[in-house]
Amino acid sequence: MSTKGKKVVIAMSGGVDSSVAAAMLVEQGYEVVGMMLRLWSDPGSEVYNRCCTPASMSMARRIAAQLEIPFYAVDAKNVFKDQVVDYFIEGYSQGVTPNPCLMCNRHIRWEFLLNKALSLDAEYMATGHYARVIHEEGQPVQLLKGIDESKDQSYVLSVLNQSQLSRALFPLGEFTKTEIREMAESYKLPVAKTKDSQDLCFLGGSNYASFLEKYAPNTSTPGQIIQKDGNQLGEHNGLAFYTIGQRKGLGLSSPVPLYVIEKDIQNNQIIVGPMEELGRSELSAGAVNWVTGDVPDSPFAGEIKIRYQASNSTGVVTPIDSDKFNIAFDQPLRDITPGQAAVVYQGEEVIANGIIEGENELARDIIPVELVSK
Repeated sequence: MSTKGKKVVIAMSGGVDSSVAAAMLVEQGYEVVGMMLRLWSDPGSEVYNRCCTPASMSMARRIAAQLEIPFYAVDAKNVFKDQVVDYFIEGYSQGVTPNPCLMCNRHIRWEFLLNKALSLDAEYMATGHYARVIHEEGQPVQLLKGIDESKDQSYVLSVLNQSQLSRALFPLGEFTKTEIREMAESYKLPVAKTKDSQDLCFLGGSNYASFLEKYAPNTSTPGQIIQKDGNQLGEHNGLAFYTIGQRKGLGLSSPVPLYVIEKDIQNNQIIVGPMEELGRSELSAGAVNWVTGDVPDSPFAGEIKIRYQASNSTGVVTPIDSDKFNIAFDQPLRDITPGQAAVVYQGEEVIANGIIEGENELARDIIPVELVSK
């Protein structure tokens, strides 16, 4: 495919990954435009927002100037607050553990920013994610894992649909992080040794507990810690601050280690028990995105990831309808957590994403995105 003259918008952050991706696209002959989002963060703490601090914005501008490409800063504060931050707060308020990065990729990068790119007559949008796409004429676009398993980000991209993936470029997907840093050195980019950050960007330097105490005080309501038989062992500080499988920080005295095995939202209780009581062999997931758009008509074997940093587990996936699937795992898992995503793979290909449901599930519908027509 000839790239000469094809316009692509690269989402820039001022970090090493997006900077190298921009340099690669310029080298490949694309007409490249850099864009960086100004995102909402806790007022007064904007300087700590790792996605768009003044320093990172300045660095992104510097990289764009070095590469001789246009650069635009785009205000996304309101839509980010509505679609990502409020989702995070709402989830914890309901006692589940949401992953706001999924909503950010779904609604901010690949809806809001993509539409900005298309309004500039760009044919593609690129990011510094470690993932791959395969475009074959007449076939659905496939989303694949990045070559570097330790950096693979296909999990958070599993919310993308065909209209989005058809516009997607992931230049880093065929490389390891070590190779990308070496490329940054060879391009003489000043971000070659910039450290990666795993923090949620909008927390503004605080931890999620203090953030929730400020924006969702109902999550800090104390309640009972009980065993399955109803015997009370202690008191918790708020359901939001505990997760399924947690052992440390319970403040309990017991002759055997105790784990959080369930959160009873209705009664504001945490149920604990020994390891043998922990774990489930099945889950249900809603708000499903079938990546190719095709819903399988029968159960199939797959590898499933139940959170971003989890290892793959094997099981049988049973489609219920276009919005729901069930999974029966080959071995019980101890940390199936409502609100997180269950992402289904077959080999390197991403098949589906669904939000794990619980008693009070938070499963926002993934609706088709209407892209700006060209």
